[in-house]
Amino acid sequence: MSSDLFQAPDYYQVDELLSEEHILVRNATRDWVKKEVTPIINEYAQKAEYPTQLTKGLAEVGAFGPYIPETYGGAGLDQISYGLMMQEIERGDSGIRSTCSVQSSLVMYPIYAYGNEEQRKKYLPKLASGEWIGCFGLTEPNYGSNPGGMVTHYKDMGDHYLLNGAKMWISNSPMAQIAVVWAKNEEGRIHGLIVERGMEGFTTPETHNKWSLRASITGELVFDNVKVPKENLLPNKSGLGAPLGCLDSARYGIAWGAIGAAMDCYDTALRYAKERVQFDKPIAAYQLQQKKLAEMITEITKAQLLTWRLGTLKNEKRATSAQISMAKRNNVDMALKIAREARQILGGMGITGDYSIMRHMMNLESVVTYEGTHDIHLLITGMDITGHNAFK
Repeated sequence: MSSDLFQAPDYYQVDELLSEEHILVRNATRDWVKKEVTPIINEYAQKAEYPTQLTKGLAEVGAFGPYIPETYGGAGLDQISYGLMMQEIERGDSGIRSTCSVQSSLVMYPIYAYGNEEQRKKYLPKLASGEWIGCFGLTEPNYGSNPGGMVTHYKDMGDHYLLNGAKMWISNSPMAQIAVVWAKNEEGRIHGLIVERGMEGFTTPETHNKWSLRASITGELVFDNVKVPKENLLPNKSGLGAPLGCLDSARYGIAWGAIGAAMDCYDTALRYAKERVQFDKPIAAYQLQQKKLAEMITEITKAQLLTWRLGTLKNEKRATSAQISMAKRNNVDMALKIAREARQILGGMGITGDYSIMRHMMNLESVVTYEGTHDIHLLITGMDITGHNAFK
């Protein structure tokens, strides 16, 4: 078990843009990650197993619904605090951050924003405390980037709804107590339904043989004539904009989280370059290695400023979906490139479980695809700046 020597880069003194509360939240999360996540995460990634003992700690540090009001069990924090928490948790591992993103932005957020008071009081405190884990059912076997084409549907049977269909690539599903599922009614309108484990005909097969997000549990959602009580329909928003609103919140968290993964790769590579001696001097003294490290810190700094500004806009409720999309695409692409360059600095050692870089690199190959692929986000930006829809 190696020591966590991580030192966060802050080349432009971005910390000076943060409030005291932001710093406290960030540091508390960082300390928890150093103590609980990094000492064990490589082992769990090698085993392809989610470390269930972390769930309680994630809840205690406030990572489940940080911006949900305290009335419902959340921490009542602002959006920059949420982002900083995701940054620190993904510095530990993208899969653990995925667990938090799903719980917070894809399960708790729609229940809070689209649900009624009874639903909020029933579900949110249990989700905030980690007693219950939730998942989000949007992606289907034949509909990923085009979620509006979904075929999962439900019928009004008078005293209940009858739900049929399937979802895949669902983080948390095999261990989730509830699923927020998006399905079409008989008129083809998309609505959210809260499906609870134990409902007859509802199963969650686990997805195996992943080379990425190995410390995160992934599965399917299968609905075979599932009777869903009518009170489990989210009443306050429908249409494709409802799940996309959840994705905005999750994508925002990912934009911050990817910086954490990049920071960890950079910090590891910098430390290694200073210690590794070849041809009688540390490899950090060679021009090509300095070029790699200088480019890394430049890109991290740009991403820090991008997300800080986005967080400020989000706190003011002025951040657009397109702005969030840009940050998600840019920052994940940045982190993936840094992971690859950092791996080269470490040479052969970079592929081993003794260092975090290869694990980050494999994880980021999923992060660059989920919550909207790199190319889809480019088209979102393209549509925003040109006014022309290239999706059809």
